[in-house]
Amino acid sequence: MCDNKISYEQIANPKSHYGNARASTRHFITQRVTGAVNIVLLALTLFIMVQLAGEDRSDVVELIGAWYIGLPLAVLIAVAAIHMRNGMRDTLEDYMHGKTYDLAMLLNTLFCLLLGALGIIAVLKLVFWG
Repeated sequence: MCDNKISYEQIANPKSHYGNARASTRHFITQRVTGAVNIVLLALTLFIMVQLAGEDRSDVVELIGAWYIGLPLAVLIAVAAIHMRNGMRDTLEDYMHGKTYDLAMLLNTLFCLLLGALGIIAVLKLVFWG
């Protein structure tokens, strides 16, 4: 039998193991914690959107450049990138296998890392350099 094929007997056996339990638990907890943080920081996002409705660029820079808005916004971007990576990982695990899965996970990780880093750099630039 091939290593990546799972038989009914393996699924029916409650003592079967399907991978690293610690990594799965860490993934589960990370997904829940980042989801909760996203919900909490949603209030900040809504506040920013309401405050910036109809404003020009200088007002946007002024509001996001305030440390008490910009720093939590940078944290929100980081947490959202982590949550996005984990969510896409779940989808990729369901539909891809083997080398295709490895490539897709690499691209997913790089995309989320790049998107998160660019967003954080942009916000921190406004906070520290105006």
